[in-house]
Amino acid sequence: MNLSGNFPLNRREMLRQTGTGLGLLALPSLLQAAPNPLTPKDPHFQPRAKHIIHIYLNGGPSQVDTWDPKPELTKWGGKKLPTGNLTTERETGVALASPFKFKQHGESGLWCSSVFEQTASQHADKICVVRSMYANTPNHEQSMRLMNTGDERLSRPSYGSWLVYGLGSENQNLPGFVTLCPGLPVADYSNWRSSFLPGTFQGTYLDTRKSDVHKLIANIRNSNLTTVDQRKQLDLLAKLNKQHQEPRSEDANLEARIQSFELAFRMQLEATDALDVSKETQATQDLYKAETVHGRQLLMARRLIERGVRVVQCYHGDVQPWDSHGDLADAHKKLGEEADGPVAALLSDLESRGLLDETLVICGGEFGRTPAVEIPIGSTAPPTGRDHNHHGFTVWLAGGGVNGGMAYGETDEFGYQAVENRVHVHDLHATMLHLMGFDHERLTYRHAGRDFRLTDVHGQIVNELIA
Repeated sequence: MNLSGNFPLNRREMLRQTGTGLGLLALPSLLQAAPNPLTPKDPHFQPRAKHIIHIYLNGGPSQVDTWDPKPELTKWGGKKLPTGNLTTERETGVALASPFKFKQHGESGLWCSSVFEQTASQHADKICVVRSMYANTPNHEQSMRLMNTGDERLSRPSYGSWLVYGLGSENQNLPGFVTLCPGLPVADYSNWRSSFLPGTFQGTYLDTRKSDVHKLIANIRNSNLTTVDQRKQLDLLAKLNKQHQEPRSEDANLEARIQSFELAFRMQLEATDALDVSKETQATQDLYKAETVHGRQLLMARRLIERGVRVVQCYHGDVQPWDSHGDLADAHKKLGEEADGPVAALLSDLESRGLLDETLVICGGEFGRTPAVEIPIGSTAPPTGRDHNHHGFTVWLAGGGVNGGMAYGETDEFGYQAVENRVHVHDLHATMLHLMGFDHERLTYRHAGRDFRLTDVHGQIVNELIA
């Protein structure tokens, strides 16, 4: 692993180049003593955060209906915008005034609509709202990949994989990176894969539509063997795998697979305990509304980071639930009712347990939505929704060394595009890595003849967001 910028020889390369490859004869014994790749490692400098919980509102929530109030949009509702409409995915028309009321909250006076009223009323002074986010394209697949991997076109390692690669995991019996989603988002597994990083750093996906913990993780229990017999079976399998590995030293996936067998065995007790929310008090379950999918998975997220998992992503739903091309008023109201209470509960619970200071909480989607109404294709019904908008959108952060009670950056007077203190997704990633103790330019991995990093050749830390 390269944390300094100078890429060292790996174990196999060193053995191959020393003594004309005779060192490879010792490979089996060295593999047996090889450290677990998830062993905790030190970052570049003292981190502000140890964990990330990413509340992913997949589909693109509307910034002008949640955290970015625009009085001018209300004045111009039903009229053509004087500035014109920017190019997005679909044709748009006149201005669509927000159907939601905005209020100021907390001592900071942070603005938020009724969509996230519980979160804002309880936690405004802990939240940093970045109103000036922007991305590259108005398409879900590309923008999802960009937000998760730093590249909109090619499959690159997800930021969760980069962090586990750099930090390891505090709990060797659980994955370092877990993705919780009721179904699959757009671009599905490419959102959390490790790509050219070793497979052991890939996100572990769990379908949270399944509430029974034994169904949540397939084959978590062996119905035919005791734990002791399984251990004997794995020991034998490890010996056979090492023999198989000797003539295939170039295949890095083999070692990752061996590690996955070991991790799966260790997870049998730890994972079932971590994901069993029924072990929480009734008061805690009620706080999160744990009978709902969103409440349950956010409670799982807290239980996972409490046990040392580095990164937990919680997607709102299958495919892209926040994609409100029509009937935005009812759709965003319903989605807010599903998410708002559990999100507020998560922040309260983390704070009460002393975990908020070391946990970076991120909430937002892959882009925002247009202030102008979307004109439906092939329909005579009145337009009632908004198109995708990558020119300007909102993401908020809390905990983990973030400046609370502030709004950073601005979109224009109608909320179309970021115009002040613009923050690209690469800048957000650079800031996230900084809060986790990494210089984003030095966390690299040698692949295909060059050193890759999450932010590629881009990214600036947004120091104003850091407390």
